[in-house]
Amino acid sequence: MRQVYLDHQSATPLLPEALDAMRPFLTEAFGNPSSLHQLGLRAREAMHHARVQIAALLNAESPEDIFFTSDGQESANLAVKGVAYANQRKGHHIVCSETEHPAVLNSIEFLEKQGFTCTKVKVDRQGFVNPDEVRAVITDQTILVAVHHVNHDIGAIEPVKAIGRIAAERGVPFYVDAEASAGWLPIDVQAFGANLLSFSPHKLYGPKGVGVLYRNKKARLVSILHGGVQEGGRRAGIENVPAIVGAGVAAELALRDMPQRIAHTARLQRKLWEQLQARVPYLQLNGPEPGPHRISTNLNISTEFIEGEGQLLRCDVHGIAVASGSSCVSKSLKISHVLAAIGLNHALAQGNLIMSLGKDNTDEDIDYVVETFAEKVVAPLRAMSPMWDEFERGLIDSAIHPRGQGKSFAAHAATISGKH
Repeated sequence: MRQVYLDHQSATPLLPEALDAMRPFLTEAFGNPSSLHQLGLRAREAMHHARVQIAALLNAESPEDIFFTSDGQESANLAVKGVAYANQRKGHHIVCSETEHPAVLNSIEFLEKQGFTCTKVKVDRQGFVNPDEVRAVITDQTILVAVHHVNHDIGAIEPVKAIGRIAAERGVPFYVDAEASAGWLPIDVQAFGANLLSFSPHKLYGPKGVGVLYRNKKARLVSILHGGVQEGGRRAGIENVPAIVGAGVAAELALRDMPQRIAHTARLQRKLWEQLQARVPYLQLNGPEPGPHRISTNLNISTEFIEGEGQLLRCDVHGIAVASGSSCVSKSLKISHVLAAIGLNHALAQGNLIMSLGKDNTDEDIDYVVETFAEKVVAPLRAMSPMWDEFERGLIDSAIHPRGQGKSFAAHAATISGKH
């Protein structure tokens, strides 16, 4: 059975070059980078080189603006909480979009319990933030504006340069979550006007267990972990030197190979979407169309009349690794807050699936995925679906392509979900 990996937004395979660079720091070069002897010096020098490599990926002003954490979510926590605590004498107001990653939203929710406030700017049906709406909600008490570069669910590329200019005009620190874009889109923190930016190297063929936070010297930031004085006193705890070294190599190769990676995944993305549309009826793309406003790695689709979890499991049985935007918690069906924010109805959000491409996917992968998804995933699931049966008998209608028959599927599903 063919194995096709389409979950690159969750993790990517480690580059052989990164693994080779990491090996010495797992064995003979094991020194603590805070130590003063030669083994410690070698580790410090390796970390500095990684900072140089990552600074180049981001066009940072200095390698000293690069800090290492345990992963991108810790970096997001440090950016949000660290800036809030450092500036709380000025104010307690934060601005973000309503579609931020949970690492950002949950950090803000934690701060709200301590007296901070937040204005969540709405997005349009494609998931885009309007910079003018950000401008309208900034006050004299605003101490942070946080907007992601690319949405982690639907691939929308946000107007971060415009938002960065607005934040700079008001003298407010601007934080960009680049978890979904680093290594896959050009990032220029100076052009973005970003005071802080974070990402996880394991999304760009680096190792797990390390996160990156860029912070320029204009942004006040206090530590949220206390202990040693590592990372300039901003993040206590011994650094994961092997992972940091691997992250540096992955960043360098991502910068070098980015044009080819983008061109390759963009072609496969368009092919995948066009062929899925042709083979699977009642299928909807969530977020922007493939093109300049959507990252080339992401397709978020809703397959009507069946749920995402069932699709994911049947894909897995047939060797296709994907992600689903829906989850079942305590018998209560939850949908992605991003899909809710763009106004997608509950039924289509439950039928959600995310396919994310990588540099090593092939045309043969796409052909296999389309054939398998149509014949071995959607067809059997719809054959078992009472709602598909009711649709075919004219009792309910489609939300994607209405026929003008029966109750709408969305209304029908809402009635059912209300009974849970």
